[in-house]
Amino acid sequence: MRNLIVRAALIATLVVPAAAEAQARQIVPDVIYGHKDGMALTFDVFKPSNPNGAGILYMVSGGWFSQWRDPAQAQVGYASLLEAGFTVFAVRHGSSPKYQVAEAVDDVKLANHFIHEHASEWGVDANRLGVTGGSAGGHLSLVLGNNGENGDRMAAVVAYFPPVDLRAWRGPSERFPALDFPEEDADRISPILQVSPDDPPTLLIHGTADTTVPISHSERAYAAFQAAGVETKYIVMEGAGHGFQGEQAEQASAARVQWFQDHLAGHAH
Repeated sequence: MRNLIVRAALIATLVVPAAAEAQARQIVPDVIYGHKDGMALTFDVFKPSNPNGAGILYMVSGGWFSQWRDPAQAQVGYASLLEAGFTVFAVRHGSSPKYQVAEAVDDVKLANHFIHEHASEWGVDANRLGVTGGSAGGHLSLVLGNNGENGDRMAAVVAYFPPVDLRAWRGPSERFPALDFPEEDADRISPILQVSPDDPPTLLIHGTADTTVPISHSERAYAAFQAAGVETKYIVMEGAGHGFQGEQAEQASAARVQWFQDHLAGHAH
């Protein structure tokens, strides 16, 4: 258990760019978007100093382990998005090892619906919401992008090294207990099977040396988006493993911000 938590925390750390710390103008912690097993499901809201009216759901997930951090400390991970004027919603889901992938998917869908319904309360246009995350967080980002319904649709997605086909991964796993989900859930939680022409513009970023989530996952997703006529872009990080560091982290962060600026910040959809 301890090793799983350390690995998940490491994944979350590696996707944070080496950018200067940005302070949110206001932090609204522990907003409750639902309940499960007598416990609250929560997210934190980070309001920028120069809001542009758009918001980003940030999937707090590595190995489908969703960890609470002091928001005052966690905000450094959202520095580039805050500096660009995006309001950030740091979404936590029911965490592995107690809950498996399908349950995490259901949680973030619930959070997405709640945020769309209440976006105006944080000065955000519900039609200008994007989603991002890395690894399991990237998987959940694609799920939200691919499964938006009327009123809950994402306007843009950025996914770092996301697993997109979980069918072959299903089963007991010491490293990732969340993968022990029911077989009947495999299709609905595999984003590669949910691609359709009405999916939002989606940016994929993946490293060639990733041994945790092979780059073939993003290659397949990119091909599927192209075949469906979805606006998409695929950035390959040469030599990068499961996480970006140094200059590559900065490049990935800049590309993510630019994607959201191009598709969220300038105009309503």
